[in-house]
Amino acid sequence: MNHKQSVTTPADATPVVSPKFPLPYTTVDVVIFTVLKDKLQVLLVQRPSGAEEPFPGRWALPGGFVHVERDADLLACARRKLLEKTGVVSPYLEQLGSWGSAARDPRGWSATHAYFALIVGTDLALTQGANAADVAWVPVDPAIARRDLAFDHSDILQAAAERLRSKVEYTSLPAFLLREPFTLPQLQHQYEVVLGRSVDKSGFRTRMLAADFLDEAGLVEGQSNRPAMTYRLRKRDQAVVFPRTFRPRG
Repeated sequence: MNHKQSVTTPADATPVVSPKFPLPYTTVDVVIFTVLKDKLQVLLVQRPSGAEEPFPGRWALPGGFVHVERDADLLACARRKLLEKTGVVSPYLEQLGSWGSAARDPRGWSATHAYFALIVGTDLALTQGANAADVAWVPVDPAIARRDLAFDHSDILQAAAERLRSKVEYTSLPAFLLREPFTLPQLQHQYEVVLGRSVDKSGFRTRMLAADFLDEAGLVEGQSNRPAMTYRLRKRDQAVVFPRTFRPRG
């Protein structure tokens, strides 16, 4: 007598069948921020110029299709794309949101899942990638104002910049943009670059030290030849949330 094999695991219980309806293109895009030359900058890649390419020659956010055999989930895909472009393994990486429509990609209905990352950009060797004509750091605000990125990447970049600046008001996110160890004046400068305004200095030091997310890393020569303490992040996998927002410098 023939017996059917019993199914004992959820994976075995899900048969592999062909879809009964067309599937959308699924991609992940990463908005990679850094601070260079005292400006908040974003990493952009230039698309190839072939006539068969969507938006040939236009600049875009780095990203690409989900690789179903390599990417366990969307975060894994975002980390892979980030590593391919920057060589950075584990920076601050946060999911931003999803965009999808029948019009965003001329090849067909597509959905993208966007993340933003914060990395130290100094002395970083960028990787052009097989499907890019060029790669460059670009100041964020002019890039947003031009509204000329490929696909709907201008919308994604604007949303990412707004999310970052909003969270910087009450978190330790700018610390992820600094090479360690760093001084508190250097950290305050990162806050001011990202926010685009000055921060009240009187309470900055108190707030940073009270949040208990920094470890002392030794003295260096500071301003006016006075020794200054340097610090390292105690944890690099999440930002610290402060109880109130920053006040502009009066």
